[in-house]
Amino acid sequence: MKATSKAQQKAAGAALSAKRGESKPGELYGASKEMYDDMSEAELEEMAGTPRKGKPQKREE
Repeated sequence: MKATSKAQQKAAGAALSAKRGESKPGELYGASKEMYDDMSEAELEEMAGTPRKGKPQKREE
């Protein structure tokens, strides 16, 4: 699953950092907290590693 916006990619990066123990899970909130709980490390890595070029700041509804 690829990130569809820069905000989604940033949230995935924060969740991935907590999954790896580089930051505290208690510091997460919103989308990053949900991603931490629901996604595997591999899924987060794929989403966070999506190239940013051409991505909107926020996903269009």
